[in-house]
Amino acid sequence: MTDYDKMLKKMCHADGFIAALDQSGGSTPKALRLYGIKDDEYEVGEKSMYDCIHKMRTRIMTSPKFNGDRILGAILFEDTMNREVEGLPTAEYLWKKKNVVPILKVDKGLEAEKDGVQLMKPIPNLDTMCDAALANGVLATKMRSVINQADLSGIKQIVEQQFDFGKQIMAKGLVPILEPEVNIKSPEKQEIEAMLRAELMENLKLLRDDQKIMFKLTLPTVDDLYEQLVTHPNVVRVVALSGGYTRAEADALLARQHGVVASFSRALTEGLRDDMTDDAFDTLLDTSIGEIFAASKASGVKKELHAHK
Repeated sequence: MTDYDKMLKKMCHADGFIAALDQSGGSTPKALRLYGIKDDEYEVGEKSMYDCIHKMRTRIMTSPKFNGDRILGAILFEDTMNREVEGLPTAEYLWKKKNVVPILKVDKGLEAEKDGVQLMKPIPNLDTMCDAALANGVLATKMRSVINQADLSGIKQIVEQQFDFGKQIMAKGLVPILEPEVNIKSPEKQEIEAMLRAELMENLKLLRDDQKIMFKLTLPTVDDLYEQLVTHPNVVRVVALSGGYTRAEADALLARQHGVVASFSRALTEGLRDDMTDDAFDTLLDTSIGEIFAASKASGVKKELHAHK
């Protein structure tokens, strides 16, 4: 069995969740502030900023509490993939040393809002990024867009763009994770989610049997709203983003979504600080991972649901 097959099998069948370690240029300063790194310790958008965030991510990835027993995969920013952890390329370190599937964030950020949504900016070098991901032993990619209002035209555009990029990624031999995030503060959240599910199901009908994708979705207002996606033969896994909820809130919501597992970022690193001792850092990270793992497992990933995969 090739590494690709082993990674795909793990992603489809194993218990666990995805660690989202992919803060990019826009979200990095906030992540560093929460971690206790002051704004005057680096220059925004410059190498010094990426050095700081890579140091933080390296501390998480090298922790003895961070491993494939409870973590399915880790989403990486491109700069992180191009760096090393303990002398190995990051993706290789994750898979070979930690048994954690490497995933690459490929989007370039969001356009301004129009028709109630924020589409992704163009990704002109997507093929090149996919080639680099494959060369690094990456299984999957992730790309995010945002829905703010229940505008059917905008939602259709979001889903169409996600699937168009997804098909380009699949053609390269990678598994795309489509992330059409729903703004949890939208007063129309429940209506948006129903419209989004309908559009996702319609677009899944257009895929060939051999085309496999994943979804990263906002925790829904209506429990088990995405059950049809979880059981769909083209869908490897459905994962949930924390989306601004606290870890406790996100875990409670997640535990009610059968077959859905976590892909948390802020909720995973909540409370971690640069000035912690290694013991304190590892203890809190262990608690975070344990709680998110338990919520993902409580959501009841039934092996029989994935028998066709």
